[in-house]
Amino acid sequence: MQPAYYEDLNEVKSKIWSMLEEAVTNRNSQFRIPVFVCGKENNFDGRIVVLRKADKINNLLQFHSDIRSDKINILKNNSKATFIFYDKEEKIQARIKVETKINHENDVTKQSWSKTGHISRKCYLVDEGPGVPSENPTSGLKPELDNFEFTLEQSEEGYKNFTVIQCYIKSIEWLYLAAKGHRRARFDLEKNINTWLVP
Repeated sequence: MQPAYYEDLNEVKSKIWSMLEEAVTNRNSQFRIPVFVCGKENNFDGRIVVLRKADKINNLLQFHSDIRSDKINILKNNSKATFIFYDKEEKIQARIKVETKINHENDVTKQSWSKTGHISRKCYLVDEGPGVPSENPTSGLKPELDNFEFTLEQSEEGYKNFTVIQCYIKSIEWLYLAAKGHRRARFDLEKNINTWLVP
């Protein structure tokens, strides 16, 4: 028996958003850690990010980053980017094109930072930015912070590096792999056009 979304575009869209919303709270969701691709001209790069927010009303996805990360400068030069999600069990792929907005030391980051546990703040406490060369293997942390004993107060130092990337969805391409026959659809949120595609 095929799922409801096999031949119904509204059901497809509903399924996509249910998977995105679940990924924010369910650490086991395969949609929780998508590939995020950004770049300019002939220099594109991808990395895994952790999905922190999925807002259906505002067509918004969100993740956290370090302001010193390479992708920040990339996004400053080209705010367009793409997420690639894949769930092996569901056999569903979603490619989501977005327009990004970098938030640093503003109300958006304050709100997200307040919800970030002090252990999760550890990666924002590194002395050098992500990707800086090192002579030795390193976590980038001072010895007194390179454990799980630092205090919440000490973790506040990381706020200056904390960044929230808001991603406003422009389009979604969905692919469902099925033995009976694959299904593919595209949702253009800017033009409000939904259409089936040949898989």
